[in-house]
Amino acid sequence: MLKGINPLISPELLKILHEMGHGDEIVFGDSNFPAASCAQRLVRADGHAVTDLLEAVLPLFPLDYAVDYSAVLMDYCGDTEPAVWSRYRQMLETYPDGNKTFLTLPKLDFYERSKKAYCIVATGENEGFANLIIRKGIVRYNNALKES
Repeated sequence: MLKGINPLISPELLKILHEMGHGDEIVFGDSNFPAASCAQRLVRADGHAVTDLLEAVLPLFPLDYAVDYSAVLMDYCGDTEPAVWSRYRQMLETYPDGNKTFLTLPKLDFYERSKKAYCIVATGENEGFANLIIRKGIVRYNNALKES
C-alpha cells in the first residue's frame, strides 16, 4: 500500500507510468477498442471509466507542453460530439500542464498511432468514442521535490 496513489491505479499500471519517458504516449481505450490487438504493452482496467482513470493518472506526471495539444481523440461518427469529450476538456482545464486543446484523428489513424504507444489501458468505459491518448512530459526534479 502506498500513500497518495489512487486505488484505481493497479501495481501494473503504476509500473508502466513510472517506466514511461518524455514523449511516450498512453492510450485509454473504451470497452470496444481493440486494445489487445494494438498494444505493445496492455494493462487491463476492466470496470473502470476512462475519466476515473484519467483523474487518477494526471496527478502523477506532467503532460507534454512541447506539442500543440494535450490529448488525442478518435473522431466520432454522427452529429453529436460524445459527452465524455466535454468531461475530458473540463478535467484538462484545471490541469497545470498541457495546452488544453485536442487533436482529433480518424479511426484508422488513431489505431495506427495507438500501435506505437508505450501502453494501452483497456477500460470498461461504455460510452462510444471515449478513446484517449495522452503524452507524458518532462518530470522536473525540483518540482517533484516540492510536491512531496
